[in-house]
Amino acid sequence: MKQEMVDRIKNDPDFLHLVKVRSKFAWTLTIIMLVIYFGFVLVIAFDPSILGTPLSAGSVTTVGIPVGVGVIISAFILTGIYVRRANTEFDELTAKIKAKAKGE
Repeated sequence: MKQEMVDRIKNDPDFLHLVKVRSKFAWTLTIIMLVIYFGFVLVIAFDPSILGTPLSAGSVTTVGIPVGVGVIISAFILTGIYVRRANTEFDELTAKIKAKAKGE
């Protein structure tokens, strides 16, 4: 009986739609984070003087500090974006799929 339910869920158009949309969204956010992170690392590797420039004349704080904080904050923001969509759109689709699988 369980394999029959698994097959029914795998062939459900709503399930296929959920998998497609969620995967596309996750990969988009992943690529955005990788571009941000590796962009930061590449700047450090190839032109560290950019990030080593003081924010203002006589300042000890360099451009790299706020940029580094921005990289970390962007990770939190992208995670929040994913969680918000997962808790709304994706959970609704999942509940709909579950209800159909149970025969409701």
